[in-house]
This record gives sequence, C-alpha cells and structure tokens, in this order.
Amino acid sequence: MEIFQRLYKSGAGAIVSKSLSTKPWDGYHNPTFVGLDNGGWINAVGLSNPGAREFANIIKGNKDVPMIVSLVGSEPSDFAEMISRFDTENITAYELNLSCPHVAKVGLEVGDDLELVSNIISVAKSASNVPIIVKVGLGSTDYLSTVETAIKAGADAITAINTLRAMAIDVETQNPVLSNVIGGMSGSPIKPVAIRCVYEITDKFDIPVIGCGGISSWTDATEFILAGASAVQVGSAIGDDGMDIFKEINDGLLRYMDRKGFDSIMDMVGSVRKS
Repeated sequence: MEIFQRLYKSGAGAIVSKSLSTKPWDGYHNPTFVGLDNGGWINAVGLSNPGAREFANIIKGNKDVPMIVSLVGSEPSDFAEMISRFDTENITAYELNLSCPHVAKVGLEVGDDLELVSNIISVAKSASNVPIIVKVGLGSTDYLSTVETAIKAGADAITAINTLRAMAIDVETQNPVLSNVIGGMSGSPIKPVAIRCVYEITDKFDIPVIGCGGISSWTDATEFILAGASAVQVGSAIGDDGMDIFKEINDGLLRYMDRKGFDSIMDMVGSVRKS
C-alpha cells in the first residue's frame, strides 16, 4: 500500500492497479520489458499479478488513496467473482482490461468478441455500485464498435488505448528481444495513435474518456485533453522520470490554463473542436 500512497502524494489523482485475475499469474519469463531506439517500450509481462484475493488484502483498510482496480478475465463470471473480493474496500472505479495484446484468451481476444464484451460489462455493472471503465485497444474488430457495445451495456467511461501489438529483434543474436516474441508497444511513439482514438471516440459518443498512451509531459497531457479526454493515465513515463512526472504535468497544466484563460480542466476538454 505504501507505493500507492507515495504515488498519490506525488500528485497522481488516482492509482490504477496492474490488471488482476481470479487467480495469481506468474506471467512470462524475462526479458519482458525492453526500451526501444525510437523512445518507446515493448513489453510482454504476461499480466503477472498476485490475484484479486491477495490484492484485496494488500489494499485492505485504504481510506485515502483513490483506487481504480484493473481486472482481466475470460468470462463474465470471472469479473463478478473478482469484484466481490473488493466489496468492503474503498474502490473508486473498476477498469475492465479488454485489450491486452499479448495474452491468449483474455484481453484483445475478449475485446474483439462484442457479445462477450456486452455480457462482461452487464455482469460487472450488476455486481458493483461504483463506476465501470472499459479499456479498449486496437484489435481485429473496429474499436469504435467495441466502444458502442460498451456504452450500450452500461459502461460509465472508456480508457483509450492499450499498447499496440509489436515485435523487436536483436540483430546481433538474431532473436526476438522478448521471451514471448510478440508484445505490446507503449511510450511516445504511440501517442499520435492514442490521441486520434480519443478524438474519434469523443466525436462520436457522449461518454467520458481517459486518454492513455505515450504521455510523458504536460504538453502530452494537454494534447489528450484538447482532443477530448477528461483525464489521462501515465505509465511508461514513470520508468524514465520517476514520480516527479506528476508534479511536472500538474504544474504545466496550471500554467497553461492560466495563460489560455481556462477556469477548469473540463473547460479544456475537446477544445480542439472549438478552434
């Protein structure tokens, strides 16, 4: 719990957990997370996690830190079971990860099945009174169709996007750099794709969107908000800049708002359409 309190005190508005499954998963063997020459990262951690029951014990008694619990599974019953583990904890929202690009039978394989997406969200909504956020990615199904299905099933917000399926090769050893061969790319190189998705979702649907993908500065965060994001998530940049990244983003946004005459973040949301 200490790491979540440190992140919150560093300026994060809320903490999103790594994705949790019904039972503990070991994930893939190293190497699972490798920096790329283009400034991005490629990873195939394999959804390594201690399981929902153990994570509920880790955050037990939390009163101060806004926690968004990320969940991953194959069947609607998986999500209902995991949500029941957190009934007595102070959970701000659940984020359903329907877009992990490198683990079979979960993630994108679920997100590409629109009937399954609908059933999972309906079950999650029935099992919880807190907001349900759906994390979408770019799979074989049009992601806008996934968003539409999620909204019809009762999703309260969308997170866009997940990492993009990718591969890198070490030319000296002539081997893939990841033990799983295929992974997901994150970091600055995917930012323009993520911003495009946030813009398209908020242009077509009336639902709050959390922007995610390549945010490493206050200008990146500003781009996402101007495109239509109501909030942003920061992940890979913590590896480069540590927890100072939150202060840098918060301070930069405040200076920008003052300079441009915005009274609140919500006044900025989607402003690219007004220019």
